[in-house]
Amino acid sequence: MAYTDHVLELIESASITPEDAAWITRETVESFREHINPGFLEYRKATSVEHAAAAVEWSDAGLNSYRDVAGKEYIDCLGGFGIFNVGHRNPKVVAAVKAQLERQPLHSQDLLDPLRAMLAKTLSMLMPPGLEYVFFTNSGTESVEAALKLARAYDPTKQTIIAATKGFHGKSFGSLSVSAKGEFRRPFGALLPNIEHFPFDDLAALRRKMERLKMVGEDVGAVLLEPIQGEGGVNVPHDNYLPGVRALCDEFGALMILDEVQTGMGRTGKMFCFQHYGVRPDIICLAKAFGGGVVPAGAVVGTKDIFARLFDNPFLHTTTFGGNPLACAAATATINVLLTDRLPERAAVMGERMLKGLREATRDFPEFVVDVRGKGLLIAIEFNDHRTGFEMGKLLLERGVLVSGTLINAQVVRIEPPLTITEEQADYVCRSIGESLAVMAQSTKTKTGV
Repeated sequence: MAYTDHVLELIESASITPEDAAWITRETVESFREHINPGFLEYRKATSVEHAAAAVEWSDAGLNSYRDVAGKEYIDCLGGFGIFNVGHRNPKVVAAVKAQLERQPLHSQDLLDPLRAMLAKTLSMLMPPGLEYVFFTNSGTESVEAALKLARAYDPTKQTIIAATKGFHGKSFGSLSVSAKGEFRRPFGALLPNIEHFPFDDLAALRRKMERLKMVGEDVGAVLLEPIQGEGGVNVPHDNYLPGVRALCDEFGALMILDEVQTGMGRTGKMFCFQHYGVRPDIICLAKAFGGGVVPAGAVVGTKDIFARLFDNPFLHTTTFGGNPLACAAATATINVLLTDRLPERAAVMGERMLKGLREATRDFPEFVVDVRGKGLLIAIEFNDHRTGFEMGKLLLERGVLVSGTLINAQVVRIEPPLTITEEQADYVCRSIGESLAVMAQSTKTKTGV
C-alpha cells in the first residue's frame, strides 16, 4: 500500500524533484531487471542506474518531443513505432478522451454504444466505395487476427493465405504465422497451417506460388501484405506492385488484405498508403496511430460480403475492449485532426524535405550508409551493419534525438516522427545525423591510425 501510495503521488505531481528522478530511475532499472525482462536493459544500453538516465522517459514535451526524468528533451523520430502521427498529447484528442472519461469510460457490452457506430460511419466515408463495414480492435495484432478469420470464414474452401517475406504483422499465433521473421517464429513451434510466403515486391513469384497452390488443390483465399514494409526495413515497392497484386487476386479469386497498421493514418503522405497506388483492398487493418497516441485502438474495415459471414451470429468474433468509448473518442478526434490540419499532405511535404536532408547528410559516408529511402514520413537509413546503427542511435540520443532500429536489429534505423514535426526540428535531426556520422568516421580513423 505504501509503495502504490508513493507511485500515485508521483503520477499526480505536476513536477518531480531531482531526488524523485533518482528514485524513479533506480526503481525502473531494478524492476525491469527483476520483474519484467533484463533483455530490455541490454537493448537500451541501460544495464545500470548510471546508464539509464536518457532511457527513462517521464513526460511529453510538446507535440513532437518527450522529456526524460532528468528534464532533458528529445525530438521523437521514433514516434512509438508510428503511433504519434498527430503528435504527443494532441489537445483535440486529449480533450475528447477527457470528456468521454467524465461521461462513460467503458460501455455495458449489451446496449448499443453510439460512438462505435459513428466512428464506423466515419471510417466508411474515408474509404473507397465498398469498404463499409468495421470491426474495432485494441491493437495491430488483433486487427490482423480478425482479418485472417474473416478471410477464412468468407470462403471455407480456400483456407490458404499468402504473405510476403520480411513482412511483420504481429506476434500472436495467427499474426505471427503470417509474419516472416525467423527470430520471432522459431521458439514457438508449429504455427497456423496453410500459410505460405513469397518474396516481397515480386509479382512473378506471387503468380508462380498461386498457380502451384491451385494445381495441388490449395487455392489461395487471401494475400496479406504491408503496402510498405515497416519492421522489415521500410521496403518501398515498385509502383506497379500493388496494382499487380490486386490483378492477381482478382484472377485467382483471392481477397487482398492490406496491413496498414503502420502506413495508415497519413504516415506516407496519403490518409492510407494504398491510395498512392490506385487500388482498393478487400480488407484493411488499422491500429497504432488510429488512437491518436492517447488510447490503444485499431480497426478492420471490409466489404459487406466479407462481413456478412458474421451477420447471422455477431458473436463469432468479439472483443471486450475493442471499440470502447474512450478509444472511439480518441480515434474520431484523430481523424478530425488529420483532416482539419491536412497532416497527410504535410507528411508528404516534410517527408520530401527530410529525405533530401538525410541524403545530403549521409552522402559523404558511404563506408557507413548503404541507402536512405522512404515515403512520406516513414523513412529509413540502412547501414552496413547493425552495430553502426546502434552507435548512431546512441550518438543521436546524446544530441536530443530518439530513433530506433527494426526490432532486435539496428542495421536499418527508422526515422518516423510525428506528422506535426516542424521544419526546424526536421533540419536539426538531419544535421545531427551528419554530425554523428562525422564522429563515427573520426573514431574509425583514430582506431585504425589513419
